[in-house]
Amino acid sequence: MGYIDNQTIAGDKLFIIPDATLYHFGILNSNVHMAWMRTISGRLKSDYSYSINVVYNNFPWPTPTPEQRAEIERTAQGILDARSHHPDSSLADLYDEVFMPKDLREAHRSNDRATLRAYGFPLKITEPDCVAELMKRYEELAKE
Repeated sequence: MGYIDNQTIAGDKLFIIPDATLYHFGILNSNVHMAWMRTISGRLKSDYSYSINVVYNNFPWPTPTPEQRAEIERTAQGILDARSHHPDSSLADLYDEVFMPKDLREAHRSNDRATLRAYGFPLKITEPDCVAELMKRYEELAKE
């Protein structure tokens, strides 16, 4: 996911969040959201098909304390800063599992830890357990 300016025109497969903050960017780039996306989204062949209506609108966001929110914003900025250290690399280059730059990998790990704390999840949680906890929260929200 990218963090773009308000001059970019979105096409049919580019989803935007007007007035998105670093907090939004941090949560959406976390392993928590990615676990949800991998479970909920559709697929075309082996590629994920992100849907606003299915994935995003049903995602149970955390209710962080002001300190936790500030930490997520800080770690989200850390992701953007790490990306900026590699200006000649595309997102595909940066996120190659084998060649991902160490500073970017660590920035994501920091963001993941901050997001897990905002949810009240343990820092060592498996993806199935994370999704199960998110589903519980989704069910609670759906009852409201």
